[in-house]
Amino acid sequence: MCQLLGMNCNTPTDITFSFDGFRRRAGLTDHHTDGFGIAFFEGKGVRIFRDNRPGASSPMADLVSQYRIKSFNVIAHIRKATRGDVNLENTHPFIRELWGENWVFAHNGTVEGITVCESNHYQPIGTTDSEAAFCCIAAQLKERFPSKPTEKQIFDAIVEITSEIAKYGVFNFILSNGHWMIARCSTNLYYVCRKAPFGTALRDDDVMIDFRQYTCERDKVTIITTQPLTKNEQWTKMKNGGYVFFKEGDILYEIEGTLPDNLNHV
Repeated sequence: MCQLLGMNCNTPTDITFSFDGFRRRAGLTDHHTDGFGIAFFEGKGVRIFRDNRPGASSPMADLVSQYRIKSFNVIAHIRKATRGDVNLENTHPFIRELWGENWVFAHNGTVEGITVCESNHYQPIGTTDSEAAFCCIAAQLKERFPSKPTEKQIFDAIVEITSEIAKYGVFNFILSNGHWMIARCSTNLYYVCRKAPFGTALRDDDVMIDFRQYTCERDKVTIITTQPLTKNEQWTKMKNGGYVFFKEGDILYEIEGTLPDNLNHV
């Protein structure tokens, strides 16, 4: 399956350390070679870089690493194709407009039987179950709330909508509108919340960083990923069926989950 990477923080932050370790899994340390994508929120805008080539060797991924873009919210994805051809339109993350905001979504897993009504405003461009699921989520939210609801209402509605979708497969995902980030776990999803006192981190490819050189005392940075990227940090494994709502590096809402919610459907 694919792998996910997200960052949510209270100050614009450079994700290069995490991204460089993550992209190595797209052809060097793992086999997720069917495309990569990364989205950076900047104000109301989003910079999205996608390539259907492996992230470990993509010149576009090299550009992202050299660019060192700082952002409050970032979502990245490396693909191991299970549904849909290996092409640009099937490369995550996907983006849609909702209530005048850019919403970005990336998914790991496979869900069965996702169909989008032809009359639905949100239509998939590619042929993945992931994009179809995202269109279904956006459509149901828009139908329930003609105008933008509160963050708690959004979280509760997303939990309800996606719990139903998750009955039909593996549905790990990360979703953000640039102000907050929601993560859902079906099988594997971890997060680490970095804040003062900052220390060092040893990436799984033995690259070390000292965060004290790049942070101040008030900074809070949360990294979410399919598998931990560092060896010497305490990563929290989300429970299967669990949800976490992150904002400014903190957890605002959480549903812990229980046993795998897809065991009877996969």
